[in-house]
Amino acid sequence: QVHLEESGGGSVQAGGSLRLSCAASGLVYSRYCMAWFRQVPGKEREGIAGISVGGQSTYYVDSVKGRFTISRDNAKNILYLQMDSLKPEDTAMYYCAADEAPCTTRPAAGGLKHEYWGQGTQVTVSS
Repeated sequence: QVHLEESGGGSVQAGGSLRLSCAASGLVYSRYCMAWFRQVPGKEREGIAGISVGGQSTYYVDSVKGRFTISRDNAKNILYLQMDSLKPEDTAMYYCAADEAPCTTRPAAGGLKHEYWGQGTQVTVSS
C-alpha cells in the first residue's frame, strides 16, 4: 500500500523559513516524478514545484522561484521542500504527490496525473 506523509509545516513570521518533508513508502520511489502542491480554501490546487525521477531536473512556479528549493533523496524515499523568505501569500495546505514515469518535471495542472497524494501539512505565514 502506497503511503505519502508530509511533515514540517507550521506557523512562521514573514521572512522566515520552513522545511517540508514527504516520506514515501509502498512504491518504487525512483520511478516517480514528485511534486509539491498547495491549496487555499476556495482556490484551485496549484503545483508549485516538481522534480524528475533522478532529481536532476526541477520546476518552480514563478511565485516561489528563488525562494523555494525542491530536492529528493532516493535512498531514503524522502522528498523535501525548503521554503525561505516566506510571505503571507504562501499560507496554504501543502501536499506532496507522486506521478509514475513517464512523467514531466512540471506538475500536471491540477495534479490530475498524480496517482498518489499525502494528507497535507499546513503552512501559515503571518505578517
